[in-house]
Amino acid sequence: MEKTAELEENAIAGSKQTGAIITIVVKFGGRSISVSISPDSTGSDLKSHLQRLTNVLPRGQKLIYKGKVLTDNMSLKALQMTDGSKVMLVASQGLHQGDGPSTKKATLVMDNLRTIPHVHQNQINHETLTIEKARRERWKLIGVAALSECHLKAVPDDVWDCGLSIRVLEMSTNLIQELPAKVSSLKSLTKLYLNANDLSDKSISWDGLSHLKSLKVLSLNQNNLTTLPPAVGKLISLSQLHIAKNMLTCLPDELGCLNQLQVLKAGNNRISLIPAGIGSCSSLIEIDLSSNLLTELPETLGKLRNLKGLYLSNNGLNSLPSTLFKMCTQLSTLDLHRTEITNDFLRQIEGWENFDERRRLKHQKQLDFHVGSSGAFDEGADDDNWL
Repeated sequence: MEKTAELEENAIAGSKQTGAIITIVVKFGGRSISVSISPDSTGSDLKSHLQRLTNVLPRGQKLIYKGKVLTDNMSLKALQMTDGSKVMLVASQGLHQGDGPSTKKATLVMDNLRTIPHVHQNQINHETLTIEKARRERWKLIGVAALSECHLKAVPDDVWDCGLSIRVLEMSTNLIQELPAKVSSLKSLTKLYLNANDLSDKSISWDGLSHLKSLKVLSLNQNNLTTLPPAVGKLISLSQLHIAKNMLTCLPDELGCLNQLQVLKAGNNRISLIPAGIGSCSSLIEIDLSSNLLTELPETLGKLRNLKGLYLSNNGLNSLPSTLFKMCTQLSTLDLHRTEITNDFLRQIEGWENFDERRRLKHQKQLDFHVGSSGAFDEGADDDNWL
């Protein structure tokens, strides 16, 4: 084995001498990154692999060699780069991938070198481990693991290795199909974002989630969920629950156990029934149930004294809970677009006058401070059932 390794190392050295492989030095963020690469590689090749070490997206990278820009289609050979050439990497602000630039030095060996017989596989493995170690240390330091848009099919083992260190886990817009029971090891987790993945009812370990007693934000928008299990009621610290754009048909009565829940967003589902237990969510400030299949709402909604915004557009509703305006004394936004509820009906509900005054004051404040969505008051708000 030692003899084989020695032969491979000699072969690499020989390849460098013949020009098959060169080592260039990329200057970035006050540090130097050594890159072993074929001179026939293009600027695009170099950019895509530098992304691993800098976390800067290729479109945000500009490579400069001796005052000339290395374009995506230009080869290193075209700019007469040789072994030891120095290249400057300039990154555009705001185009960092994930959790920002790496802080550790590492040597990059391009993936396509694996097809070259003389490249030492152990060298590639070493560099991968170096990058992963740097990532773990960074996560542990800042408590945030940002992995959105990384084409992930599973939660990386690095996440579990960080254990108690991670407070925020962002893995939206990936291809993740499972949230395993290991999630229970993230005891310090306060925010979990898994929007736009491929999660289904049985692929989420709700038992594991229920151990996260510090979890305040759970976001599962745009997945393949058809049911929300009773175990959601065990997330006692939850203040925000985002489950929009799934295929949910109802919500569990155990939702009422979430007495710290302030925001519930469940729009764009197939929900036809809201449990009476929702009236026990005494901290609710905003509820979005737009674009569902609702034909009625529970009277217990009137118990939500802190409710300020209720969004019910695009449902089959023709009535509202009789105590909604009387008991929900902070309610100032009510969206009834594309429902069968008329203004004549609303004016007959007890407490209408006080609600109407609150919502007019809110619109006036939006005019005064220019914070309305369109910058102008909607003169047809009454007719459009936007209250």
